[in-house]
Amino acid sequence: MGDSFGDFAIFKQPAIIRLSYHKRTGKCVSVDTKVIRMDEQHIDREMLLEAGDIIKAGGLVAFPTETVYGLGGDALNPASSRKIYEAKGRPSDNPLIVHIADLEALDAIVREVPPEAEKLAEAFWPGPLTMILHKSDLVPYETTGGLDTVAVRMPVHKVAREFIRAAGGYVAAPSANRSGRPSPTVAKYVAEDMDGRIEMIIDGGDVEIGLESTIVDLTVPEPMILRPGYITKKMLEEVLSRVEEDCTLMRADSGQAPKAPGMKYRHYAPKGDLTIISGAEEAVIEYINEQLERQRLAGKKTGVIGTDKTIGKYHADVCKSAGNREKENTIAKELYRILREFDDESVEVIYSEAFDASGIGQAIMNRLLKAAGHKVIEIK
Repeated sequence: MGDSFGDFAIFKQPAIIRLSYHKRTGKCVSVDTKVIRMDEQHIDREMLLEAGDIIKAGGLVAFPTETVYGLGGDALNPASSRKIYEAKGRPSDNPLIVHIADLEALDAIVREVPPEAEKLAEAFWPGPLTMILHKSDLVPYETTGGLDTVAVRMPVHKVAREFIRAAGGYVAAPSANRSGRPSPTVAKYVAEDMDGRIEMIIDGGDVEIGLESTIVDLTVPEPMILRPGYITKKMLEEVLSRVEEDCTLMRADSGQAPKAPGMKYRHYAPKGDLTIISGAEEAVIEYINEQLERQRLAGKKTGVIGTDKTIGKYHADVCKSAGNREKENTIAKELYRILREFDDESVEVIYSEAFDASGIGQAIMNRLLKAAGHKVIEIK
């Protein structure tokens, strides 16, 4: 029997858009991506039901959360998870996070809910915390990257939670970007990477946090942070007393392979060559300006990531402030947008100041290090 295709129709003014799928492989043949807009104050439930129907039919929908935009598919459908990997260009051994909207949904997808998970859920759910637990048979290995564990999170974003409910309660969702690129914090960058690859984008405006969720592994003897985020080690230890950290968080090669979603491969990278410069403020400024002049003479378009205090001292083609060092939340929110804007402006060489690697600063430096391929120059 020859190959056959099925059709799924979405109505978008003024025309009907048809999405074709290969029935045997489940691969998308051609997609016209629909964009709908809503925010937490103006939730369009009819449109969310349409988005939920796309997920139930095996399609993909990008949606806003408080951290970054997620690329959602049916977490319990192996074919949907395969489509997520295909749309992102992501290796299939990199686990996906299962998003739920209600605590009761957790019981069906994990073998057990340990006391530590109950405490963390009470303290931080809904919110930017992902917990790794032993999966139940309901969750396919395609979703977990072949592991017997599953990463689960309950976002606080109202649009995200209503969408998850409309989609059946279990949405697998990595960040809604092509693998390796900076995660999107606004819908236009989702469209830049995913237009033509997925069925729908829910545009909810700017995200609140700007960095992916903290990931804690609860399947090991001591709870362990596998990815830093807004929920810091100090915050976790106020609930669990003792929390370990994966030794790969701030190192390029620790001899261990990270198992957390989004941490096994290079991520967050702009197209330009990024280097982090660490040291005393004035020495860093002097060194970066020397390098900028050298790159200018070589004909390269240059960029700098600094702070409100220092950005006026640089002589790059494009200078961008990540904010105030005293307000690290603002730096976290701006980082991915800045990296994307350098791409928009065709910047070829980028230098960034280093940031304090404590609190949420650890998450900022973790992402920056991965974006730079751990290329750091220490100025003495």
